[in-house]
Amino acid sequence: MQRLWMALGALSGLVSVALAALAAHALAPPARLLVQEGLAMQFPHALALLAVGLWAPRGGRLADAAGAGLALGSVLFCGELYVHAASGVSLGVVAPLGGTCLMAGWALLAL
Repeated sequence: MQRLWMALGALSGLVSVALAALAAHALAPPARLLVQEGLAMQFPHALALLAVGLWAPRGGRLADAAGAGLALGSVLFCGELYVHAASGVSLGVVAPLGGTCLMAGWALLAL
């Protein structure tokens, strides 16, 4: 699983940089603010996934559970913001569910 968390962290970082450039150069202020809010959450969690990848050989199932929470939470929380920015459609409880997954991931890291 170590390689999975490292790859997801790196991919999330890549997407963060690409979306930051898009937001800065191609989006109007309302959509730009939503994307920037998503990026403020996505990039630190990309780094956290890289850290989980480094910890995974010693952390076992706990590390994998933390990685799953961080990865799923990033997709749900940030993804909802990106969909909202692109389409104007809110997906309701998806962002709070993603935030809960992120918090669970951090709690598992603390253990």
